[in-house]
Amino acid sequence: MIELHPPLVVVLGPTASGKSTLGITLAQQFHGEIVSADSRQVYRGLDIGTAKVTPEERALVPHHLLDIADPREVYTVSQFQRQAINAINDILARGHKPFLVGGSPHYIQAVVDHLDIPHIPPQPALRAQLETRPLSELVAQLEELDPESAATIDRNNLRRVIRALEVCLVSGKPFSQQRGVAEPLYRCLLLGIHWPREVLYQRIDARVDERMQQGMVQEVCDLLSKGVTHERLEALGLEYRFISRWLRGEFASEAEMVERLKFAIHDFTRRQLTWFRKDKRIVWLEGMDVERAEEEVRRFL
Repeated sequence: MIELHPPLVVVLGPTASGKSTLGITLAQQFHGEIVSADSRQVYRGLDIGTAKVTPEERALVPHHLLDIADPREVYTVSQFQRQAINAINDILARGHKPFLVGGSPHYIQAVVDHLDIPHIPPQPALRAQLETRPLSELVAQLEELDPESAATIDRNNLRRVIRALEVCLVSGKPFSQQRGVAEPLYRCLLLGIHWPREVLYQRIDARVDERMQQGMVQEVCDLLSKGVTHERLEALGLEYRFISRWLRGEFASEAEMVERLKFAIHDFTRRQLTWFRKDKRIVWLEGMDVERAEEEVRRFL
């Protein structure tokens, strides 16, 4: 009976692939609204570093789940799932088409597959035990228990690695298997944007350079002035981590920091693609093939 479920178009892909641009184009064409599936764009003040859509772009198409969380606090995938479903259902109720757009695999999977995410509270004793072990050892254990999550998790983020292990160890099964007994809520079309590897790396590098010119360092300084700690910046993604470390003198120069950041994003992107390519439902577009994307959406709807 899944054919009777309301339609949801998902636009996904790796960093710097052009998801936001394609999502806006499709939403304009099909009377749609966009629900962001980005684990960092939910935070206020993380604009340049996350390539958040501009106010001008938001004026073209309604966007949901941007700027809804305080960067000093942790926003969880279970919170996202609940709010994304509410937003999608509201869009449908108003007769518009929902487009879920982003590159955070766990966020996308939580909605598309209607995962039954375990509401497991923090386990202080277990966390204390895990914190005594080297990060590399924790990552290796996560790879064994939950290889799909290990493929895309920020492996240098101790808090996220420990939390992922905590969920696995307490629930007895990996996040990727936390599926509900009910059917999925939506009939989904998953559109992925593919670029040749070297082209994608060039796009990533150009975006990093552009972000630096736009004032990404000042954005990090502004976050620090608002009470976001360096420890918290470490958990907010590669751009914020590397700039935080540069401000603390861990790189010889800004140029060295930028170069190291680019390589780190390349590595993250490889793992991001590993996750996406396991999902055989994804219809891959070659580059920014708007015409093909529109054909797929038109046929789907």
